[in-house]
Amino acid sequence: MPPLLLARVIDRLTAGLPLSFLAVLLYFGSLALEGVLTSAQESLLVLFGQRMTHALRSEMSRKLSRLPAGTLAEQNPGEVAARFSGDVDTVEALFTSGIISMAADACRIVSIMGVIAVKNTGLALILLLVLPLFAVFTRYVQKRMLAAQLDNRRAVAAVSGQVPETLHNIRTIRALGLEDYMERRYDRCIGDSYAAMERTNFYDAVYSPVVLLLNAVVVGIVMLLSASGNAQLLTLFGMSVGTSVAVINYISRIFAPIESLGMEIQTIQSAMAGVRRIDAFLDQPERTIPPARREAARGDVEFAHVTFGYGERHVLKDFSMTVKQGEQVTLVGRTGAGKSTVFKLLLGLYQPENGTVTIGGVKVGDITDRERRTCIGCVEQHFSRVPGTVLEQITLGDPQITGEMARDAAALAGIDAAIRALPEGYDTVCTEGIFSQGEWQLLSIARAAAADPAVLLLDEITAALDPEMVREVLDVVLSLAKAGSTMVIVTHEMNFARAIADRILFIENGAVVEQSDDPKAFFASPATDRAKAFLKSFDYE
Repeated sequence: MPPLLLARVIDRLTAGLPLSFLAVLLYFGSLALEGVLTSAQESLLVLFGQRMTHALRSEMSRKLSRLPAGTLAEQNPGEVAARFSGDVDTVEALFTSGIISMAADACRIVSIMGVIAVKNTGLALILLLVLPLFAVFTRYVQKRMLAAQLDNRRAVAAVSGQVPETLHNIRTIRALGLEDYMERRYDRCIGDSYAAMERTNFYDAVYSPVVLLLNAVVVGIVMLLSASGNAQLLTLFGMSVGTSVAVINYISRIFAPIESLGMEIQTIQSAMAGVRRIDAFLDQPERTIPPARREAARGDVEFAHVTFGYGERHVLKDFSMTVKQGEQVTLVGRTGAGKSTVFKLLLGLYQPENGTVTIGGVKVGDITDRERRTCIGCVEQHFSRVPGTVLEQITLGDPQITGEMARDAAALAGIDAAIRALPEGYDTVCTEGIFSQGEWQLLSIARAAAADPAVLLLDEITAALDPEMVREVLDVVLSLAKAGSTMVIVTHEMNFARAIADRILFIENGAVVEQSDDPKAFFASPATDRAKAFLKSFDYE
């Protein structure tokens, strides 16, 4: 609209007619309205895209929490993260700079061509010949630029990966004299990035002059033909001064949306690939969420003829085990014997193929997410730190765990004094260096014990500790045992097993080969040859 109003103003001025205030007001008002509408369109698209991505990420987060552990274990963490970031961003772009923008640009092209056809038929015919060729050229250049940009991203990612790799392996690099090798790798990655950027810059440098040249050529041809004086040509190309100004303005406006269409098509293609990946993620079957129960699951832990495997490899074969309430049972055996799988089944991460796993007569699969923490507490080899204060490391944001319960658990775990010695005590923001390795492990015990769970699972909790801290952790575990805590323990530390266990279960090839109610007797004189061979592997002469 503004170019048409400008044409009217110029035609009145060239004809010597007075220029009305209303005409000027209409022209500048139309410019202001165009700017406001364009800004409103962009703002609404951004708002729409942000709300859509928020809703999509919320749904994906809900889905992630409902996926079975087996499904999560099979997925690449980097790929899952890419679904939440890159793929969702492409979906936002599908609407903000894809479908809607493409529709707007298509309408803009059609409307401009309509105005040009009315004002200058000859120019419209020329554009109908030129614009398809320009669109093909634009598409060609954009494909090449996109490929170069992707190559650059990969190269930059490789460059970025070199730095943490170098820092992580600096001792090995220095010890083996690999500095030159690492420098060559780094230079090669930088060279790849530079080459990709050079290609991008080349296509960008070629494209812009071509657009300007094509614009100037079309305008020049139209001006020459309109000034030729040929009657037949004037019927197609003849126009007033004001119309000439408007037409030149419209010519410059029509190339931009055509250029945008090429990028919008690319955006839509990329977004559709992201949509398919997100759909595949959301279509995965969810784990069964059991209904809430009135009674908590407390009592004996029982594995009854359990068979379980990962794929075709069976780890547990007709496995049976009972842990009485208040009893401490230690599982020993070689790596891969099935001890960790027992813990995964108790935690409800997997469901047995055959047999049942129960706590207090309740199947582990029937324990609700809300109930799980009061049913099972787990202490692993390494502490999993979450953002927040020391208190939040224990409560994990669970409203059922009060501050008093958290402090009592810390006192029970022998970490209360170390916490109170911090600058802000329990309200100290947790960082990597505020505790020693042993103190982190004590904090992990406090976290597990805070909800007074029916059973405690201790998984190689002394593996990364020095002998002094092993003794301290052992004392804490012994105090929990005296308090009547039911425990299932996995350890390769035989002295720890001997000291803590009421009963020893030796596991091999997914089955209980030997069990003993007298740990000292088991370690002194095991009944089976397989157990003897296992214990002998800890003797060094």
